[in-house]
Amino acid sequence: MANLLLIESPGKVKKLGQILGSGWVIKASMGHVRELANDGEDALGFDLGADSIDCRYQPRDARSKKVLSELRQAVKTADCVYIATDPDREGETIGWHLQQALNLKNPRRVVYSEITAQAVRAAIAHPRTLDQSLVAAGRARDCLDKLVGYKGSRHVVWPLNNGAKSMGRVQSAALHLLCVRERAIQAFVPQDYWSVWVTYGEGFKAFYRSSPKPQRKPAKDAEDKGTENESERVTTQDRADALVAIARAHPHHVLQIEGKQATQSPPAPFVTSTLQQAAGSKLHFSPEHTMKVAQALYEKGHITYMRTDSITLSAPFCESVRQYLEQHDPTNLPRKTTRHRAVKGSQEAHEAIRPTDVNHLPQHLQRELSAEQARLYELIWNRAVASQCAPARLRKTRIVTQSGDAYWEARGQVLEFAGYTRYWNNLSADSVLPALTQGQSLQLDQAQADAKQTQPPPRYSEPKLVKLMEQKGIGRPSTYAPTIKTLREREYVDLLQGKLQPTALGLELDGALEKLLPDLIQPEFTAQMETALDAIATGDQEWQAYLLDWHRGYFAPAIAQAKSQLLSLPTFAEHSPTPGAVTSVRSSATRAKPATGQPTKTQCPTCGEAMTKLASRSKKMKAKHFLKCSGCGTVMFWNAQAKRYELPQAQRQALNSEIFTDHPCPVCGALLERYAYTKEGQDKIMLRCSILENRRGKKCKEVAFFQSRGEFWSPKFGTLKLPAPSP
Repeated sequence: MANLLLIESPGKVKKLGQILGSGWVIKASMGHVRELANDGEDALGFDLGADSIDCRYQPRDARSKKVLSELRQAVKTADCVYIATDPDREGETIGWHLQQALNLKNPRRVVYSEITAQAVRAAIAHPRTLDQSLVAAGRARDCLDKLVGYKGSRHVVWPLNNGAKSMGRVQSAALHLLCVRERAIQAFVPQDYWSVWVTYGEGFKAFYRSSPKPQRKPAKDAEDKGTENESERVTTQDRADALVAIARAHPHHVLQIEGKQATQSPPAPFVTSTLQQAAGSKLHFSPEHTMKVAQALYEKGHITYMRTDSITLSAPFCESVRQYLEQHDPTNLPRKTTRHRAVKGSQEAHEAIRPTDVNHLPQHLQRELSAEQARLYELIWNRAVASQCAPARLRKTRIVTQSGDAYWEARGQVLEFAGYTRYWNNLSADSVLPALTQGQSLQLDQAQADAKQTQPPPRYSEPKLVKLMEQKGIGRPSTYAPTIKTLREREYVDLLQGKLQPTALGLELDGALEKLLPDLIQPEFTAQMETALDAIATGDQEWQAYLLDWHRGYFAPAIAQAKSQLLSLPTFAEHSPTPGAVTSVRSSATRAKPATGQPTKTQCPTCGEAMTKLASRSKKMKAKHFLKCSGCGTVMFWNAQAKRYELPQAQRQALNSEIFTDHPCPVCGALLERYAYTKEGQDKIMLRCSILENRRGKKCKEVAFFQSRGEFWSPKFGTLKLPAPSP
């Protein structure tokens, strides 16, 4: 007998095994093992009662079913079961699903944010019970997302018949941000202006100002660094020419000299969003790829957990950084430990993303890590150390000169003490101005006006969208990258030259949702839902009551109103149907306009009516057509490999939830599946390998168990005693 540790990712097994040693069995759930079933009204998998919610869960897929079967065997031989899923809301929910699916009486929940011997052993020594408030928040999020996604897609998106496949609580709000920016770009009308400047023989350049008073400059994003300085905008050619003439006709002298010292505080350590932004701008990683590389670093024990919105660092780590600076960079040691202001709503129980050991220098891990892992680790190490360093000191200079009634301004900046910028440089380059005295005459070298045009607002890059989602409260650290991935997979946005541009389909869908479900796509509305989920996570809100109130008070009436408004949309009657998803419960107005296309002899598997062959505009479909039932709206797609029409994957899983057995294939280990066939007028069941490629090849071609007298028998593998199917 041994202790059993249940974790999510198999990538952690080796490292944890080295830490815990013998006497421990470590098994991975491979992420989520259960999900809401695809049954009931609108295939939600849960029923909204008068004062409660009845949820029905099922294994996610065949792999999850097999994993659960293996875990049940491991539980039988364990003295004690520990659940060590990831230290966040999602991890807590996965732990609860494992408890439920494996019938665990008193599992011990352990939480660590880094895979090091000290952290893991400390967590094992101080287990707790599952946090039911976090579990409630996770379950509420699952139900809320499915409620919006399934009902919204089925009743609002699919009847648009424009090829849009889905909407979502987070994805539609994120898409709206992109579409608002795109419409601003499309509506933008450029305007001409002139930037007027002079250069002096003393060796500096100054720009026109209408007043000697300092002007407040708008803050610039990191992406805007390097844009040249400009004068106060001059809107006519005549005025620009007049200013150049004044500069050339009148002598120049120094009117004002301002010099001051300023300090620049170090940035906070990385959270998920800032890591994705920095990796995007410095390493050109997508948010999704950033998280993939960070996951590998976490599993190897080099960094703390990478899905977090907390900027907190543990006291031991801060002390270790101070010791490192004392030894290697003593002038950069601040008087006291640096503290950073927390982001509103962040989960302060977690830590920021940091190296697990500051003495594991990036150059020391080069051989152990891949090139991408090494570059991301260096980024994380530098940012964490920089966050604990002394501020940088700058000397800023402003010089105002005058010629006639025109003023000219030059700004300079010199870094006097590097401070944290030795590790994380987020300052613009030095611009040195000459030593001058007030009233000094200057030698004009050149006066010129550059013709320019105003530019439309830029499209968002993936990292900039992540930043905006965080600022607006849309989603949480674990959802930023998957949301962007979904928008691209649905063909709602394209990535062009590093920028996210909504497609015609994305703009059309957003325009329709803006009319049909205007509140749901607003960032503020989505942020309110995130706030409610946070309240559930802290135990201040009961999740079922919140969801029932939200559905009755807003969502159900909003969906009903949207369905009644569908016919008024100008796009509604213009499009021939394209594949959207599974069976649709169509409104009576929608059913009154049957799909036009070529009739076929294929019967609808849902209602039995003949299906119609329709042309498709989708680039992702290998065939240029699909089948659609004009009665119930069911769609089927051509599978060229199997040479047959098939329902969408989600609906096949819903209809065939009992197709898989709990018994593995004797050759490859995949689950056996039930296969119904007719022989000599009798309906029969056969068990075969569930992997199509293996059945067609030589590997599992002979795996066939035939039903006989309550048993299944194979000519090659003998009798198989099959357990009853799971309810």
